[in-house]
Amino acid sequence: MSDSTLYRNGSVYSPADPTATALLARDGVIAWVGPDAEAPSADVTVDLDGALVTPAFVDAHVHLTDTGLALSGLDLSGARSAGEVLAAVAAFAGKLPGDAVVLGHGWDETTWDDQAKPEAAALERAAGGRRAYLSQASIHSALCTPSLLAAARGRPGFDESGWVRREAHHVVRELALGSVPAVQRGRAQRVALARAAELGIAAVHECGGPGTSGEADFTGLLALSGQGFPEVYGYWGELLSAAKAKELGAVGAGGDLFADGALGSQTAHLSESYLDTDGCGHGYVSVEQVRDHLLDCAAHGVQGGFHAIGDAAIGTVLAGFAEAARKLGVERLRDARHRVEHAEIVNKRLIAGFVEYGIVASMQPAFDRLWGGESQMYAQRLGVARSLESNPMGAMHGVGVALAFGSDSPVTPLDPWGGVRAAVRHFNPVHRMSVRAAFAAHTRGGWRALPRDIEGARSEPRSRDQRGSEGVLVPGAPATFAVWSVPAGLSHGLPVLDELPVCRRTVLRGRVIYEE
Repeated sequence: MSDSTLYRNGSVYSPADPTATALLARDGVIAWVGPDAEAPSADVTVDLDGALVTPAFVDAHVHLTDTGLALSGLDLSGARSAGEVLAAVAAFAGKLPGDAVVLGHGWDETTWDDQAKPEAAALERAAGGRRAYLSQASIHSALCTPSLLAAARGRPGFDESGWVRREAHHVVRELALGSVPAVQRGRAQRVALARAAELGIAAVHECGGPGTSGEADFTGLLALSGQGFPEVYGYWGELLSAAKAKELGAVGAGGDLFADGALGSQTAHLSESYLDTDGCGHGYVSVEQVRDHLLDCAAHGVQGGFHAIGDAAIGTVLAGFAEAARKLGVERLRDARHRVEHAEIVNKRLIAGFVEYGIVASMQPAFDRLWGGESQMYAQRLGVARSLESNPMGAMHGVGVALAFGSDSPVTPLDPWGGVRAAVRHFNPVHRMSVRAAFAAHTRGGWRALPRDIEGARSEPRSRDQRGSEGVLVPGAPATFAVWSVPAGLSHGLPVLDELPVCRRTVLRGRVIYEE
């Protein structure tokens, strides 16, 4: 039996009719777009009361379990000193059982006047003798108590102070998060997905892998895809793991496959030294490993990709692409639509490599908002000149690099309109984007960043025509959209971003997954 809903008396952002005020969804597909006066009949009619209807957002890089734990746990993003971190830990730990692990996230010492970090012993005292793991905003380093720290002794990145990075951090992280019971983990995942739906996000790209999340965590998330929540498309980040990625239900063997670390943890691999520490960070893969991974992806028909932040790491990845092209040909690489996550420190030569190999840049505009400019973390780590040249979204868009925007939550919060505004207001005017282009990168760009054949995804199957039209409100496209209150009004069909829109309803393939 057919099921239809007419949304009327609003504004519909649609290339099919730029003046449309109504939209009809039937059986999960957009059946009609146009003016109220010409609207077909429907089983149900929804009065928009002047609201805006747009394609729903896609967040192209998330960590949902971590996001849910952060939303329901200890948020340290507001701490402005080591003392405030310890006080927050003490208050939070006092409510927990004596054998619990204290999990916190979000501290960022670059925002502190005194950037000295809490020592491991002081952290243990604040936690009342409990184990504690506090991830830095980048999630590439953490503070931990001595009992957790002992497991990482001798690993690269180990420090007696309790601030662990590189491989030592991976060991501590796995130990700490492995202590989270399955029930608590599942609850955190649902909290994160519900929050995404509340913000007008209908699909997310979950980035898992060794050192990021375990296999049970990853497959548990994929099983929730579209079950009253946004759809979840998984990327498994492990070298030479294309077959394994397919077995796990992932759509690609990439995401957080680390070519380097992060700027916040001073482990992103740069071609020039950091200003506030010795060295250029760390590269985790070789040219040959990049090449072989891409060849493995080609052999299994899987989209690949890498996490690469610093220009040296991105250079290594692109050199690996060049080696793979000698075996496969450039066109075959381009057809695979491989991805690079983050791409924060990029010059013109590296951008040309993205164009040559058809690489999708999965980027996070909030990074510039939180850490760019002349006085924030990038400037401390890199200097003002390199800071202002970071995250060059506008320049990449201008030469045809395919962009897909996300949050890297909980590194930055789920906040899609905030991401659009950050791209529009980049600290460097040269790298700014129009609202229309930034919005497209956060909607249609997320769908187009997925592999063309996504039958392995744990979501509803759909026709090839539907996959090509996702992220655009036109007849025949999936009825996936969000309804917004727009307090600052519209300009050229999209919100004026002086005040951010508020989501009133999120619809995924015709089904309401959020309603205020």
